[in-house]
Amino acid sequence: MTKDPIRKLVFVYNADSGIKNGLLDFAHKIISPRTYECRLCELTFGTFAEKSLWKKFRQDHKIEMEFLHKDEFLKTYASKFMPAYTFPVILEITAHDLDLFLGAKEMNALTETQELINAIQNRLARTSS
Repeated sequence: MTKDPIRKLVFVYNADSGIKNGLLDFAHKIISPRTYECRLCELTFGTFAEKSLWKKFRQDHKIEMEFLHKDEFLKTYASKFMPAYTFPVILEITAHDLDLFLGAKEMNALTETQELINAIQNRLARTSS
């Protein structure tokens, strides 16, 4: 049985949305970066803005990408049957499924933005062949 092609990647940060949460996350990154709990945030954003390497990858890649905080994800996808995910996580949407693309354990092992990009590209290459 062949797998449906990936239509979209859903990136879910291990952080909640909102100004208050954003300010708390910002402070946490500055005061105690070693204990910050969202590797996806660290890999894609610097202290003040999206990392240029990540932004270029996002803009140049053909696959659709959606970025959500965990509270937004749980609200948006609550009607779908889904297992309990550990965040951060990247999910893939196909014509019929919402599946794990890159889990928290794999993501938390990454240390550089380029490693995240490589992991995404490698996984996409494996699923398209």
